[in-house]
Amino acid sequence: MFRLLCGTLLAFVITGSHATAQEVNITPDTASASIEINGELIQIERIQDTSHQLTSEFTKTSRPCPPFCIHPIAAAPGVSTVGEIEVISFLENEVAGGTGLLIDSRVPAWFAKGSIPGAVNVPFAALEETNPYRLEIIKALGATQSGNGWNFDNAMQLTLFCNGPWCDQSPRSIRSLMAAGYPAEKINYYRGGMQLWLLLGLTVNTPNT
Repeated sequence: MFRLLCGTLLAFVITGSHATAQEVNITPDTASASIEINGELIQIERIQDTSHQLTSEFTKTSRPCPPFCIHPIAAAPGVSTVGEIEVISFLENEVAGGTGLLIDSRVPAWFAKGSIPGAVNVPFAALEETNPYRLEIIKALGATQSGNGWNFDNAMQLTLFCNGPWCDQSPRSIRSLMAAGYPAEKINYYRGGMQLWLLLGLTVNTPNT
């Protein structure tokens, strides 16, 4: 887990591109975003087939609650909730600049099925107090131990997500980080998660393929 996290502390180079013949853009002025990760170029764009429909488990409308309950727009006091445009901007600025991480809080089996390009998998359980490697993860995020507590002045800006508004894994991660002292102003919550990312036809990266 710690190795996975450290592996993401590399340079991300993201540039916006503007297509002329593309019908389904991200915004009126942005067709796609090009992302270079470890020398591999990845495009974030939308599926161009205007008749495309979801066929995966993300087409389900009704899951048993609990545990698949609808979560509030705010994950915790002081934490900003963001959408897809903000996630892409976060990649372009904080992640590309080495000051932020996009965290997929889902379990590894879900991450392996596909995630947002540029995301690192830090399962929610890894941030719980019972995980013996939790302190190392917090250190990898840029926090330093100060006496009996932590100094988060140089800690990374984080954006966390999971499967969508019915998924509790990123909210749990956020609460665990805040319980450790991580400042709320350094945390964003992408509530839409993979559910809305896929619904909008945005690019999905399948790790190790």
